[in-house]
Amino acid sequence: MTAPAAIQHEEDALGKAFDGRLARRLFTYVRPYGGLVLGAVAVLMVEGVLQLAPPLLTRRVIDVAIPAGDAALVRNSVLLLVGALLLQVSATYVETLLTGILGQKVMHDLRCQLFAHLQRLPIPFFDRNPVGRLVTRVTSDVESLNELFASGVVAGLGDLFTLLAITILMVIVDWRLALAAYLVVPGILWVSRVFRLKVRESYREIRTRLARINAFLQERIAGMRVVQLFSREGDEAARFAALDKAHLDAHLRSVTVYALYFPAIEILTSIALASLIVAAAPRVENGALTVWTLAAFIQLARRFYQPLQDLSDKYNTLQQAMASSERIFTLLDTPAAEGTETTAVLAARGASSQGVTVTFEDVWFAYAEPTWVLRGVSFTVRPGETLALVGHTGAGKTTVINLLLRFHEPQRGRILLDGRDIRSMSVHELRRVVGYVQQDIFLFAGDVATNIRLGNPLSDGEVRQAAERVGADRVIARLPDGYAQQLGERGSSVSVGERQLLSFARAIAADPALLLLDEATSAVDSEIEAEIQRGLATLMQGRTTIAVAHRLSTIIGATEILVLHHGEVRERGTHRALLGRNGLYARLFRLQAGEYEAAASPGV
Repeated sequence: MTAPAAIQHEEDALGKAFDGRLARRLFTYVRPYGGLVLGAVAVLMVEGVLQLAPPLLTRRVIDVAIPAGDAALVRNSVLLLVGALLLQVSATYVETLLTGILGQKVMHDLRCQLFAHLQRLPIPFFDRNPVGRLVTRVTSDVESLNELFASGVVAGLGDLFTLLAITILMVIVDWRLALAAYLVVPGILWVSRVFRLKVRESYREIRTRLARINAFLQERIAGMRVVQLFSREGDEAARFAALDKAHLDAHLRSVTVYALYFPAIEILTSIALASLIVAAAPRVENGALTVWTLAAFIQLARRFYQPLQDLSDKYNTLQQAMASSERIFTLLDTPAAEGTETTAVLAARGASSQGVTVTFEDVWFAYAEPTWVLRGVSFTVRPGETLALVGHTGAGKTTVINLLLRFHEPQRGRILLDGRDIRSMSVHELRRVVGYVQQDIFLFAGDVATNIRLGNPLSDGEVRQAAERVGADRVIARLPDGYAQQLGERGSSVSVGERQLLSFARAIAADPALLLLDEATSAVDSEIEAEIQRGLATLMQGRTTIAVAHRLSTIIGATEILVLHHGEVRERGTHRALLGRNGLYARLFRLQAGEYEAAASPGV
């Protein structure tokens, strides 16, 4: 069964460089750290003023102190220059420290919020979005915001202040030379605009290629056994090389843009300095302007063009941050998988052996209409009863479990828990009463006890008791560190059958009211299965159990068996009654019995 929407790998197009709505939303993450922002801006203003000191002191020494032979003035000016440089270095250090702390704190808050939100999104969302794309959201896109705060918006304010201060001083020193210096400003603005347009598309392509690489890596690393089993290493390496080459080409295009931009700015700056000299030459010749005043003015001009050049790069950083923030907020605005919150708690069971009544009323479900996966499914299972779901692959058995857990929502009909529509319950309230063992076993990297406890406030004794009830204690006893044994990623350091036992222990550790077993013993051998069945027989007493079964021998004692075929309930009844009808269930049972006999026969 497939999800309704195709998996998306492409990055969204870049929006405008500044979006007031996004900026206001971003500001909410900066507001708690307003002191850092104010401190950084104040330091940047001080740094901007200090940049005026070297040209002014140079002019003072050459035009005044040296002609007058005033050694004290030269000494004092040199000391002032050294002091100004030291203060400038200190201001730069403090500004870098404050903006770095600001960026890291905003990133920390945003990443925590993103991860918390990801855990609450509905399962279909993850069917549509590859893992690599989501990883890019939490890593690269958030990192773009760090660049905005650490070296973008605050530093941009400092550049603007520096530009203003230098402009005022240049006009005061000599307004005619200032006009000559400003002649190339339109050219710088035009070159910077072309640079921004070229580099924005390169950056978008880089992020697209990176998302594809992340998605490819996640899938291939997770499926490495299949890759090696079918000797796909060469083909997959070639596919990765193609993806990596596309990523490299995108980076090289952005490098080319930068390689052209900075020399162009340098050429324009040189033209500006040449125009200054040309404009000043006649006035120097007739004594209206000293050479040293011109030298100081050239220093001011150089300092003027540096922040002007930096602002273009800051503009690009701002644009990237706006695009990243739009993607991040789109993810945060994706509705979470929450039902209507309610103050009522389902009998406040917590750890209780009392079961619940589960009712399906004419439930229809399709991943993509009109292809119905379930068609008018109805049943009721009460406390102490076991309902078994059987049928061929694709009949809709696992879908029943997914709907009950609210991984998906039915298009028609209702699902009731103790008479309440589960859509009126929060998912936390619903899943608190459920113990679920799935066919695809997932254990987290961590110790055995943590994987069994999994957030439930259970003592070590209760964890051991849960393991003993399903026979997992014998497996754990063989591990070198017992319950403290560290498991590999997805529990890879233990066998599939051992992972299955640990998942059973985890499911029953919280003593749930409703047990959902989805092909729960498919990965264990007959001996372990028999032990699990004995533990489950004790656990099921007084509880409600719904079991999806592949091995029909495991559900012979079920209170009721539903036979699903193409999403419809074709037969229902006990094992004995269904065999007596000689229908679909009987054929399935005889087929499996024949397979078991053939497997047990000598020479087969």
